[in-house]
Amino acid sequence: MPATISEARQPSPQVEEQVVDLIPALRAFARTFTSASFEADDLVQETLLRALRSINQFEPGTSLKSWLFTIMRNAFRTQYKLRKRESPGNTDYAELSIPAAPSQEWSVLNGELRQALGSLTPEHREVLVLVAGFGMSYKEAADICDCAIGTIKSRLSRAREELTVQMHGNPLN
Repeated sequence: MPATISEARQPSPQVEEQVVDLIPALRAFARTFTSASFEADDLVQETLLRALRSINQFEPGTSLKSWLFTIMRNAFRTQYKLRKRESPGNTDYAELSIPAAPSQEWSVLNGELRQALGSLTPEHREVLVLVAGFGMSYKEAADICDCAIGTIKSRLSRAREELTVQMHGNPLN
């Protein structure tokens, strides 16, 4: 006899605790999709809502972090498609930051790095952040991006090359 909704597999307290522990990583990953902190927080909230809604689909023994990152990636892509379709085409100038001269060299480099990361294609930026930023394996990144490991390696190589050029370095050509 099939289980009723109340008898459905509920998340263990350990899984709930792991989800809470992963919130900072989710926030960091969300910032790769958007530069506005409130939008990143909204994306984290949407990810957690979707995850809780479908927690019974999580397979114990698999990577909870990869599962949550995949949910976030899919949530962002869905929101992006909606915004692109519904966008009037104008930039919201009220949300742009006011340019100010940084007082220290590291601030300049940080700004240049952010700008260089922002100029990468979404696919390249995503792979670079997953592998180089979060230290994920090629397989984990491939699972999250829903593509082959070779595609991940190729995107990562191109992302590193583009970033090197953007940061006025010498690519390995």
